[in-house]
Amino acid sequence: MPFDWESGALAEGLHCYRNSEFFLAHEHWESVWLGLEEPEKSFLQALIQTTAAFHHLKTGNPTGAASLLRRALRRFEVCDTSYGGIAVVPLCEEVGAWVKAIEDGSRAFPGNFPRIRPTDQATTTAAEG
Repeated sequence: MPFDWESGALAEGLHCYRNSEFFLAHEHWESVWLGLEEPEKSFLQALIQTTAAFHHLKTGNPTGAASLLRRALRRFEVCDTSYGGIAVVPLCEEVGAWVKAIEDGSRAFPGNFPRIRPTDQATTTAAEG
């Protein structure tokens, strides 16, 4: 099943994620996730876990955030460099940096939340993404 990041629930979730509305992003993506089968289901679950992790972090639960991000990374790591129209490698690198910062107890988190970029936008800058 091809993912449509330009319209519908996936696009709405991506818009919410980019606006740090993590709970809403989770809700949009979960509506799609419910109808998927493997391996797409696991991939979208990793994105959902990422959004849920940052919701936890914003609400003061860094332990829960780190746990969810580690689980998301395990799901992403079995994907190709691009999967479901998303650039997986830079996403994994950014998620990994957040896991390290959270687990180290750092108060200085990486600058931006990990960017979820469609593969045609994989080279966009942080200001654009």
